[in-house]
Amino acid sequence: MNTRKNLSRPHRARRKGESVSAGGSRRKGSNSTTLVASAAAVAFLLTACGGSPSSISAVVAGSPTSSATSTATPTPTPSPIAETPCAAVDSQKASGGETYICTLDETGKLIWLQASQSRDLKAKLAVASAAKAAADKAAADAAAEKAAADKAAADAAAAEEARAAEAKAAQEAAAAKAAADAAAKAAAPPAPQYVAPAAPPAASGCDPNYSGCVPIASDVDCAGGSGNGPAYVQGPVRVIGSDIYGLDGKDNDGVGCEG
Repeated sequence: MNTRKNLSRPHRARRKGESVSAGGSRRKGSNSTTLVASAAAVAFLLTACGGSPSSISAVVAGSPTSSATSTATPTPTPSPIAETPCAAVDSQKASGGETYICTLDETGKLIWLQASQSRDLKAKLAVASAAKAAADKAAADAAAEKAAADKAAADAAAAEEARAAEAKAAQEAAAAKAAADAAAKAAAPPAPQYVAPAAPPAASGCDPNYSGCVPIASDVDCAGGSGNGPAYVQGPVRVIGSDIYGLDGKDNDGVGCEG
């Protein structure tokens, strides 16, 4: 039995396996080398043909010798909500570590504002609203005062006009009455004039200027009067001539010693 031959077979097999392994390694290395060479050739061709550096870099980066690096996915940044529309006034929302309040701005729109901004804007709008209310009240008071003054002036003018109209009416009425009186007087028949009757013959011892016996004396007064005589007569007596004794008094109605 040839033991040497048998013992050498495993050795050759082992070497053959080693050879295969080495061959496999060489093939793998050869493949890598081929890819690198191919990438370099493509890059050369792109450069020769006027290719852009970015395309060359992309080709080179595709080679096995390039180290693949993984890019981390960025954390999404929350969208800011400041000054964006909101629905319910004074509602609150937290974003980016800040508290936002739904606030009515100066234009009347509801927007999200930071809490401090919301407070400042509310205070500003409150001051503006108070100032506007005060101005409106002052304007209303001024308008009311003007309306009252205008009404008083109108009432005074109306009263003066009424007085003037009343005075004019009174003047017109007086003028009309005077005209009517004048017309009536002009149309009335003349008043009859008194004609004293002829004096009857005087009785003996009686003054002929009087109807009734008035004594003839230096002076005659009405009996019971304040005269001092010396002669007196009991009235009434009618003056038919000259009232030489003044018995008719001041009324000159032609009758004396009536009382």
